[in-house]
Amino acid sequence: MRKPLVAVLIALAIAGAGAAPAVAAPVSASTTETKAAAPTLQAVSLAGTVALSNCSGSVVRFPNSLDTDPALVLSNGHCLTSGFLDPGEVLTNQTSTRTFGLLNSAGTRVATLRASKLAYATMTDTDVSIYQLTSTYATIKNSYGITALTVQDTHPTAGTAITVASGYWKRLYNCNIDAFVYRLKEGDWTWKDSVRYTSACNTIGGTSGSPVIDQSTGKVVAVNNTGNEDGASCTVNNPCEVDTSGNVTVRQGINYAQETYLIPACFTTGNQLSLSASGCALPKP
Repeated sequence: MRKPLVAVLIALAIAGAGAAPAVAAPVSASTTETKAAAPTLQAVSLAGTVALSNCSGSVVRFPNSLDTDPALVLSNGHCLTSGFLDPGEVLTNQTSTRTFGLLNSAGTRVATLRASKLAYATMTDTDVSIYQLTSTYATIKNSYGITALTVQDTHPTAGTAITVASGYWKRLYNCNIDAFVYRLKEGDWTWKDSVRYTSACNTIGGTSGSPVIDQSTGKVVAVNNTGNEDGASCTVNNPCEVDTSGNVTVRQGINYAQETYLIPACFTTGNQLSLSASGCALPKP
């Protein structure tokens, strides 16, 4: 899991990491009888990302969110200040005053945002936390010129050009969605239908919770959460892939994210969590 590590901090200080993002992997145009046009890609910036005390995150909205709704921050379940959640544990509507450093496109911190509550968090099936803020989207836009990122409500597609945008490191990682993993196991936790990156997204400690942004739409399709560091199998910081037959594969140096398309269906009028809403498939307490 991609929380900051002392060794990573020392290495980056020595190397001066973060000066330049990784280069995006090329996207091949799909072909049938005629060659289809490749999607138009756009430059993704750090605007709307946030820095947590220990992780990355982003200010997000859903397709039906209103400008007058309280804004939300998306990160990982393992990024809570209280520590990792147990398998099967789900938190909802917990009082929180956690703060987040809001970044502009250049990675400059332009504001400190504050939570009013932790709306949802789990490390079961997925690895996600969603905070509700004391500010509305309109307030953030009018005060700081920052527009929230929209969470896509459909399943992402293999081959898509993506950017992992880390507010903690103020760094962008560009690559493609390589494939989807039936089950990703790490220590005591199991995540379903995880996103596997191509190797160019060599994310590090502190990138946990970063939005994974589709370069053709600018929408969030996943939240970055882990990678296999040492080549070990199914241990903490060394997730393994498990297929439908139970076969285990280890890919050292490869990193992963958790899909977010299921989340919008679980938030209703006023950006309020409703796990009983039609179509909501997030784990329940």
